[in-house]
Amino acid sequence: MSFDGLFTKAMVDELSRSLLGGRINKIYQPYKNEVILTIRANGINQKLLFSAHPSYARVQLTKDSHDNPSEPPMFCMLLRKHLEGYILENVYQADADRMIIFEVKGRNELGDVSNKQLIIEIMGRHSNIILVDKNRNIILDSIKHVSYAVNTHRAILPGQPYVLPPSQNKLNPFKAVEDDVLRTLDFNSGKLDKQLVEHFAGVSPLFSKEVIFKSGLANRTTVPKTFTNMIKKIQLHEFTPAITSTENKEVYYLFPLEHMKGEAKIFSSLSEMLDRFYFGKAERDRVKQQSSDVGRFIINEKEKNEKKIEKLQNTLKEAEKADEYQRYGELLTANLHAAKKGMKEIEVIDYYDEDGGTITIPLDPLKTPVSNAQKLFSKYQKAKNAVSIVLEQIEKARTEVTYFDNLLQQVEAASPKDIEEIREELIEGGYIRKRQKRTAKKGANVKPILDYFVSSDGTEIIVGKNNKQNDYLTNKLAARDEIWLHTKDIPGSHVVIRSKEPQEKTIKEAAMLAAYFSKARNSSSVPVDFTKVRHVKKPGGAKPGFVIYDNQQTVYVTPDEEMVLSLKK
Repeated sequence: MSFDGLFTKAMVDELSRSLLGGRINKIYQPYKNEVILTIRANGINQKLLFSAHPSYARVQLTKDSHDNPSEPPMFCMLLRKHLEGYILENVYQADADRMIIFEVKGRNELGDVSNKQLIIEIMGRHSNIILVDKNRNIILDSIKHVSYAVNTHRAILPGQPYVLPPSQNKLNPFKAVEDDVLRTLDFNSGKLDKQLVEHFAGVSPLFSKEVIFKSGLANRTTVPKTFTNMIKKIQLHEFTPAITSTENKEVYYLFPLEHMKGEAKIFSSLSEMLDRFYFGKAERDRVKQQSSDVGRFIINEKEKNEKKIEKLQNTLKEAEKADEYQRYGELLTANLHAAKKGMKEIEVIDYYDEDGGTITIPLDPLKTPVSNAQKLFSKYQKAKNAVSIVLEQIEKARTEVTYFDNLLQQVEAASPKDIEEIREELIEGGYIRKRQKRTAKKGANVKPILDYFVSSDGTEIIVGKNNKQNDYLTNKLAARDEIWLHTKDIPGSHVVIRSKEPQEKTIKEAAMLAAYFSKARNSSSVPVDFTKVRHVKKPGGAKPGFVIYDNQQTVYVTPDEEMVLSLKK
């Protein structure tokens, strides 16, 4: 894992420099496993993120914005009661483990001095955020409750004493010298990187593999020396946070990972690096969980309409036999004298054939010749009338497929707030029922929350990420002479440049945003149309978000997540 004990040590140092002595002003819990503290320190407000997410657990300063629930969770309310207005006095790591303890001091509701600890344990799916009364060592609450039935060593429950996780009896790498490293390694057994992980606390496979790689010829001299030198650099803050990328994966750490033999992007701080690495990742995971029912419904509706089109096309093929039924009926009528009940078919002269050949007409043996002729004429009339109806139904089903295909793209690019707007749209469209436990319906005047970006020359760019946002942005918010963009013939977002005559570079950046928030996010050289808003029209009765436009020009761009992050307002 990237957030190992060594990374934890470096993060503690970074947080100490930035936050010690700061006052906790605000506390939010935007998501189930995440808490954000706004701390006023060194003359500025800074946001401290705690995450006990099973896959993205971490502690960091963040500049990202998060949507907070209208009703704060109980754990958030308890943190506000015990921590708001308190001063952060100390931040430290428990041994060399992935645990950070924040000690705060303030006065309780009675005016008495109170000391609390906010402990974050970064342990994968067992990660937790725990509030402890320091003087009594009693747990006040935690973001995840763990009983003795789950963990026999300790319970993480209100009223229980706080107990550290069981010790793994490993050596502390920050106190180790070369002889300590040498004594722990068996060079005859091989797999030196795994031996380092087994014997030293806080050392991850990432770090140990880098040690062996940098050691070159791994022997009794090079490995201990490389290990202690790298640990010393971490203690002295002589590291360079970097995200190393290969064709298959992307990994962050305290320095570029040379053993991965990939490209490295350098950052000025650990928190800046984590903001970049987790940009969209945790949010997409939350969206995936929150939108699972909506996503399944949209996929089912899309597939249902695709099957409907297939059946209608088969019906259309049958309908195209109308002339054949008419021909059979007329020829049978002309030969009623030769037909008898019980016959399965009859061969007659085909008067429509210039060569005077014969034709075989299939019959229902249970019907009389007259009834068979009437049945053929009835099929002819039915097939003739069906053509126009079937063509209309096929077009309608194709419109539905396009609509749900567009919604699928919107779900993939959605934030948690966007999912509720998509769900609301499906309710308003009569596709799904309104939930019984839903909160009161939003008022008609509530405006959708759009995404705002700023181009390199300072021009504002607005992105709508679902149909409600697209309709509002294009038809109500944007001025008629501002520039509107959309991927050409590809489901995606409406994008508006708040300028009548934007620079070419701004158009390119806005086009890149349109491509990024589209179904072509992972493609290259994506065509994006742009035109003035005045040339964009919504046809009467059209589906939400659907427009037609003209007088457009087209540019080709490749989506770039780095640029999206840099343009974010």
